[in-house]
Order: sequence, then C-alpha cells, then structure tokens
Amino acid sequence: MVLAVGNRDDTRVTALIETVCEIASPENTRVIIAHVFDAQSYKEVVEQMLDTPTAEVKPDELAARMAITQEITDQFEQRAIECEPRATTGTSGEGVVSIAKDVDADRVVIGGRQRSPAGKAIFGSTAQEVMLNAPCPVTFVRDRPDE
Repeated sequence: MVLAVGNRDDTRVTALIETVCEIASPENTRVIIAHVFDAQSYKEVVEQMLDTPTAEVKPDELAARMAITQEITDQFEQRAIECEPRATTGTSGEGVVSIAKDVDADRVVIGGRQRSPAGKAIFGSTAQEVMLNAPCPVTFVRDRPDE
C-alpha cells in the first residue's frame, strides 16, 4: 500500500493514518510513505534540514527525515504496521503513480482538501492524476473542517 503525503497534509495526518489502518491488516501490510519533491522544493528542504545548499541527499533519505514522515512512522509502529519512506522528484501525481508501480502497490491512499459546492466534482490535480493513472485502487481522504 502507498500512502502519499506532501507539504499540505499535516492537518490530515490523523485521517490518513486512520484510513490506512481501516484498510490494512498488520500481519501482511507494508505501507510505503511516498513523497514527491519538485526540483525547487527538494533543494529548499535540503538547505533547510541540512543547513547547506550543496549536500548530497537521496530523496528517500530526505523523506525519512521529514517531521510528517516521522509522525506517521511512529503511529504505524505503535500499531505494528510495517512502513518505509520512499521519495522521488518530479510532479506530484506522476511521482506517486511511479512509486505505486515500482512497489507493485495494491492500493494508494491520498489526501485532499475540502472543495466548494461547485468544485466537489473536481479533485485536486495531484489526486486526479493519481486516480486516473494508478495501477491499483485509490482511496481519497478529504479534509473535514467541521471535525
């Protein structure tokens, strides 16, 4: 299973984790915590986390150091669910689909924000890209501002 997370998912971490736990069985589930960095955000995160613009850090290693990944990893470990961070660079939707294909995922879980009444039929571009191109079923977890 692939859990796609990004910069804007900090407000829905609990919902994403709960959704994965509802779907997963601890005995036979491995969750890949997937991040996709565009070239600029990758450079910014490296500079911010390592305090140097020239550091050589692989995307997987950088994703593992991110606070959101550490929070999710801690939650899964408490629930005895095996997980590992994976990352790539490029566009978000294509990157998530690529990771899902690479790990032969049986499902992708991705979050998104609440839409206006007129926009409810349209998902965000990343979620839409994943839903249309993932090699497996996709579960969409939306923000719920009233919770």
